[in-house]
Parts: sequence; structure tokens; C-alpha cells
Amino acid sequence: MSYQLYQFPISHYCEKVRFALDYKGLEYSVKNLLPGIHARTTSKLGSSTSVPLLVCDGESIQGSAQIISFLDARHEAQPLTPSDPDLRAEAMAWEQWLDSQVGKDVRLYCYDTLLNHRDIVSGFFTSDGPWWGPLYLKFGYSKLVRMMREHMGITPESAEAALQRTHSALDRLCAAYAEHKYLVGNRFSRADLAAAALFAPMFQPTQYGLAWPEVAPEPLQGAMDLMSPRLDWARRIYADHR
Repeated sequence: MSYQLYQFPISHYCEKVRFALDYKGLEYSVKNLLPGIHARTTSKLGSSTSVPLLVCDGESIQGSAQIISFLDARHEAQPLTPSDPDLRAEAMAWEQWLDSQVGKDVRLYCYDTLLNHRDIVSGFFTSDGPWWGPLYLKFGYSKLVRMMREHMGITPESAEAALQRTHSALDRLCAAYAEHKYLVGNRFSRADLAAAALFAPMFQPTQYGLAWPEVAPEPLQGAMDLMSPRLDWARRIYADHR
């Protein structure tokens, strides 16, 4: 069984899938795509243009949650989805909230700063990608930034609102982890994986696979510093399970 993951290296939703594949001990290859023109590939393979997209024996699965469910159905070892119906529903509810709200807010806030720093973002976008990637961004970066800001609704005002919601989400997670080691039951699940992976850009673990800058540009670095003491649970999850 051969897996190929189509992804953006910078995407924390793609990191969710990399985390899941590695946790389950599955072999896979990665195809890094360039934002904007990635749609030429993903629209042919899947039902939409989004990543992550996993291809297995001619079958395409899109979306990090759908991919994790697919992997658990195919590989029983190292399950990420609880078998108990109540715990399964709880884990899926956590993941749905994290995917639909927290992950989007973290992405919006980070991009609001990073897109202003072409040298950093170009390295993220072209990492282990096609040889012509740097040339594409040399001439198309400004257009790509305009498209991304419009598509994601990135403005200084929306970024500030996203940051405040991210702080609130982090408070909720810190309260949950203060009570229990894991979000659901007494073992690591897809809920914990989603929480740690989607917050990973705010503490930049080495397992993510990107060459993070030693210091992020402001105001992103300031936000990271403020959140850092409240992300010990995420660092523990990476240390124990990634």
C-alpha cells in the first residue's frame, strides 16, 4: 500500500496528516505544491482544490480529519479514533472545533505578519518543491499575496480578532489539560493531535520539518512569546507522540 501526500509544507493542516502518518508508522511520500497553482493538481485528483490530499492506490482523500478517519479504518494499530462511541463523539467534537475555528484563526494571524516578509515565506512555500518554484515566486509573489489575503479575509482588523479568539481557545485548552493528561479519555487521540498540530506554528517544533527563523518577525514573535508559557501541553504531546 503506497501513500502520497500532496501538501504545503507550511500548512498546519498538512502537519496534522504528517503527524498521523508518522504516529501510525506508515510509509509515505510527499509532493510539495506551490500555493495558487496547486489547484491544477488537486482539482484533477480530488473533489476540490484543497490540501492536504492523500492518494492511496488510486483513491484520493481530502481534508485532515477525513484522512485520519481513512487511516484509522485501514490500519488498526496505533488508533487515533476512540472505539467507545461516547469518547469517539467527544474526540470528533474537539477536532471539529479545532479545525473549523482554531486552525483558521492561527493561520490568518500568522499569515498577516508572514506575508509581509517575502524572504521567509518564499522559503516555506518552495521547500523541497519544484525547481522552478523560486522563479515563480520571484515574479508572482505580489499577486499571490493579494489572492491569499482576499481568499482568507486577512486584514489588520481580522488578524487582531483572530488573535483574541486564539487566546480564548488556548485558555480553554489549558483548562482542559490542567484537569487531564489528554482531552478525551485516558489516551492520546486525534483530538490531542489536532490541538498540538494546529497550534504548532505558535511554538515551531522541529518535528514540523520547516526551517523556522530563529526569531519570527513582529508582531508574530510577540504573540508567540505571550503564548509560550501556555503551550507546555503541546510541547509534551510533540515530545511524547511525534
